[in-house]
Amino acid sequence: MRLQGKTILVTAAGQGIGRACALAMAREGATVWATDLKQDLLNAYAGVPNIKTHLLDVLKTADVDAFAKKIGNIDVLFNCAGFVHQGDIMQVSDADWDFSMDLNVKSMYRTIRAFLPGMLEQGKGSVINMASAASNIKGAPNRVIYGASKAAVIGLTRALAADYVARGVWFNAICPGTVESPSLGERIQAVSAQTGKTVAEARDMFVARQPIGRIGKPEEIAYLAVYLASDESSFTTGTSQIIDGGWSL
Repeated sequence: MRLQGKTILVTAAGQGIGRACALAMAREGATVWATDLKQDLLNAYAGVPNIKTHLLDVLKTADVDAFAKKIGNIDVLFNCAGFVHQGDIMQVSDADWDFSMDLNVKSMYRTIRAFLPGMLEQGKGSVINMASAASNIKGAPNRVIYGASKAAVIGLTRALAADYVARGVWFNAICPGTVESPSLGERIQAVSAQTGKTVAEARDMFVARQPIGRIGKPEEIAYLAVYLASDESSFTTGTSQIIDGGWSL
């Protein structure tokens, strides 16, 4: 019950890392608002203790602000929504750039602007932003927009930590490597189509780049998210928590 009594908002909680983190936080006693764009994914939470669901588009400022007014103050905000664009700079359109930056970075600006005042009012809070080891930590082939956007998330996190370090709110970024998720499955399919390799061969390419010899599990990211949401991390702020199986070594 490390999160007993806390109210937590998780974006993109319908599947993958977001779902694993929402479930782990609920098991630790928190009341978790699991949000997503897809109602069918949220329906899968039916009957799960401590979890409430809400359909939310984090690309819409008015929707985020309205949701913040609906649920009131929260203790922890976990910004998990994001998109992995595949391609080098010559394969990037203006629309690709704008969408990725909007979803991967500006969505966090929206949610933090909406929920930070309540945390400041309480004198305490934790904001967790999903970044990536593919950022300013390590360059990854065919991830030019993704790497740029996740580096921006790390910069945003550190700047916010500096602004609010004396006001009881801490900000940290989680920087995973390759993790099992529906998003990874889509990327493997894309690599398979681009290279002519089988899906199994494309998957082996992702595994081969992991020094630890395997792809990470969403539950492993959730363990870190629970720590950052708990009072155990109250002396931890402005950090980029690398959890990538040694990929960035």
